[in-house]
Amino acid sequence: MADQPFEAFTSRVIPLPAENVDTDQIVPARFLKVTDKAGLGDALFRDWRYNEDGSLREPRFVLDKPEMAGRRILLAGDNFGCGSSREHAPWALTAWGIQTVITTSCADIFKGNALKNGLLPIVVEPEKLRQLFELVESNPDVELQIDLDAQVVHLPGDEDLPFDVDPFAKLMLLRGTDEMGYLLQKDAKIAAWEAAHPGRVDTTAPTPA
Repeated sequence: MADQPFEAFTSRVIPLPAENVDTDQIVPARFLKVTDKAGLGDALFRDWRYNEDGSLREPRFVLDKPEMAGRRILLAGDNFGCGSSREHAPWALTAWGIQTVITTSCADIFKGNALKNGLLPIVVEPEKLRQLFELVESNPDVELQIDLDAQVVHLPGDEDLPFDVDPFAKLMLLRGTDEMGYLLQKDAKIAAWEAAHPGRVDTTAPTPA
């Protein structure tokens, strides 16, 4: 569940052109027993970032370059988030600080887990993704604005890149909640409806001998 409403934001970009990045690469299976989301930032791409002794690999993985600190948009290659289902993948991404992943496709299970946990996956056409990588390569400090409410990525020069998102998932992100939270917000209305529509069968009554 997202902890707070998803608001429009502007950020520089983390380029990760690798394709077919699966959830075991995003967060290795040995971290799946972790229940504290806040501690998962160090597990993100753990085996790509760290040596066995815990020291950072050289050359540094893109996330560990000093200039990447504070960036909230991950620009990823095709088929991001494939592989096994695990909520820890979006947990690790958001724990590090990433709020949006832009790619040409991502696994349905990963997309569902992401949307339920405050991470917005944006799918664009291959040509658009190529242009974005070229833009970041030519200007590593370029900033994009993610506007979920309007469903557009604002590019430099007032160009807009529209994207699709499931309407209900969008509503949940904007409210900072999930399906259960949405239902709990309607608890009073549900109770009032149930009071006005008594059940035809009393499921609490003792069973006749």
